[in-house]
This record gives sequence, C-alpha cells and structure tokens, in this order.
Amino acid sequence: MIRSALALLAALAPLAAQPVSAAALEARASYVLTVGGINVALVDVDFGDDGRRYELDLSANVTGLGSVVASGTATASASGSSAGRELQPDSFRLETRANGEKFNVNVGYADRNVSVFQVEPPVLDSYDRVPLERAHLHGVGDFLSAFVLKGGALDRSLCQRTLNIFTGVERFDIRMGFLDTDEATSPRTGYQGPVVACSIRYEPVSGHFQSSDITRYLAESSRIIIWYAPLGQSGYFIPYRVMLGTTMGDLSMVLTGARS
Repeated sequence: MIRSALALLAALAPLAAQPVSAAALEARASYVLTVGGINVALVDVDFGDDGRRYELDLSANVTGLGSVVASGTATASASGSSAGRELQPDSFRLETRANGEKFNVNVGYADRNVSVFQVEPPVLDSYDRVPLERAHLHGVGDFLSAFVLKGGALDRSLCQRTLNIFTGVERFDIRMGFLDTDEATSPRTGYQGPVVACSIRYEPVSGHFQSSDITRYLAESSRIIIWYAPLGQSGYFIPYRVMLGTTMGDLSMVLTGARS
C-alpha cells in the first residue's frame, strides 16, 4: 500500500489557476518522505519557467523500509506551455528502478488531451482492471505538472478545484476543499510563514484494479491533507507538507529546502 501511495503524493497539488508575471524563474524544492516518522525517501524537484514554457524535473532516492517500501530510484520530467492561466503539459516521462527492474512511462499531450502514451513493461489487463476509455483521456494533466500551481494569493481559492490526472497507467480525479489557514514555524523545515491547508478526496476513474487494497483505501480515506506555501514572490505555490494517514502511521512529505 505504501509504495503506491508514494507515487500519489506527487499528484496531490492543483494545476495553475491564475496568470502570473512573465519573469523568468529557476527554482528547486527538496523534500523528505517519512512513514511513521522513519525517513524512506529524499526528493528534489527543479522548476524553470521563462514566461512561455516551463520544465519540471524530479529525482528521488528511496532508501526502503523492509518489505513495505522497496529501495530504488525514480526520475520524472514534464514540459509544456506556461503562458496561459494554467500549466499545459505537452510531454511527461517517468522512470523507476527497484529490485533490478525498470519501469518507464511516456505520455504526449495536445490541448490537455492525451495524444499518445507508452508503458514498458506494459500493464497486463485482467478481469478486475477497469478499462481505460478514450473519453477518460480528455481534459487531463500529468501528476508532475500538477505539483506547482499559480495563484493570485495564498487563500482558500487555491483549494477550490478538481484535478483530472492521468499517470500513463491510471486515470483518477482529485477533489480538493479548503480546510484552514495556518503558520509554518518549525526551523527544521525549508519554510516558515503562512500556509493554506486543503483536504483531498481521491476518486478512481479507470486503469486501476478493483481488487486493489490501495485504491480502496485511498478512495475511502478522509485523512489526506496538503499544505501550500508561496515560492518566494514568483506567484507560484508549492506543497509545504502532504500527509496521508495509513495503518503504519502517517505517510508525510515535508519541504526541507527551497530556493528561487
């Protein structure tokens, strides 16, 4: 269950909502992932925007946690247009390596519709896998581009949206709601200042297995929360903390450093 939840954390942030300055931006955000207070992964996300185009690159090193989380590495990249009111991807790539096995995903987009996708090795269909339909691949984005959002202010409007995500394997919706405003004060994190907390509801659409424990758990969970912080004065906002309650303790991703 925890291994699949790690991939979800990158998806729990909305696509951009409001226009920002066209000034060029180069930024890096670093995170630590823990399960029940034990460090299991370190994640770096690099973000660049020249006012017309954006690029995102993620790298993660997973130290593992016994039989719960496999050790390995993950890299992902996404690029597209940043000129409008929201980030609009045209490509997404993901590669994971664990236990001597490699997994690759490549997705192409055109006007928020999936134009092509390839998964190696392919995910085999079975009697309980919900089929992907062409209609499910319209009006979607990748989970890495959903990591960063644009906004006019750090307020409740950042939480009032629904995200349509296609991972290359699964299609799901993330319904968000405003919870509270708060203040990040811990000197051990990469940011101190105001944050906004949003509730998260995961709704599977297709590509998942009906017998999957993680799918069922996430769909029924009411303990998924994400806190957002401003990325300097850029007009972009990034996750400060993501928390998912599990039977093994909280799975948490916390910002440890940010520069722009």
